[in-house]
Amino acid sequence: MSSLVDFSQPTFWLSAATIVFNPTFWNIAARQEYHNKLITKLFGGNSRMGCYALAVTIFSLGIIRDVIYDRALRAQPPSPLLQSPLLHYSSIPIFVSGNILVLTSMYALGITGTYLGDYFGILMDAPVTTFPFSVTDAPMYHGSTLSFLATAIWHGKPAGLVLTGLVAAAYTVARWYEDPFTGMIYQRRAEKRAADGKAQ
Repeated sequence: MSSLVDFSQPTFWLSAATIVFNPTFWNIAARQEYHNKLITKLFGGNSRMGCYALAVTIFSLGIIRDVIYDRALRAQPPSPLLQSPLLHYSSIPIFVSGNILVLTSMYALGITGTYLGDYFGILMDAPVTTFPFSVTDAPMYHGSTLSFLATAIWHGKPAGLVLTGLVAAAYTVARWYEDPFTGMIYQRRAEKRAADGKAQ
């Protein structure tokens, strides 16, 4: 693998760092918001504005991560195994599929649903079960991973496959933290609604 990936390139490690940093950042920020209302306090008690600010921050960090990833790939050696026309052009449907998953999930969830609004107390009425959630339970993460994979194949760079593996691992760890916590938030709301109903 060392002959296929140039580990001496600083951009490779910078790309790896941004891939790990982004989900780590938004999980820490979201937990701080849920427990301490830190972001809401920064916006004068306006939780919706705080959520929008976090959304802009996460989106911007994602753009930076993607730019660094592209630059990292350009500095890496190509592999003939990844440069056959068939494999090269197979990256197009993979990239399109990944972006469809990302964009349709954002449309289905809205801004606050996509960008951790539930940690701000902005909860959805019910879980989204329509496409793309009828296909995968984590379309944003799976779609993003597919986009990284497609970019690696398009450029014919084994380093991209390594970094895509890191993306998949980072998102898997993020879901270990996010999914149970989000489930707890909605469970507490359900319990509160049930208690309020009994009180009436």
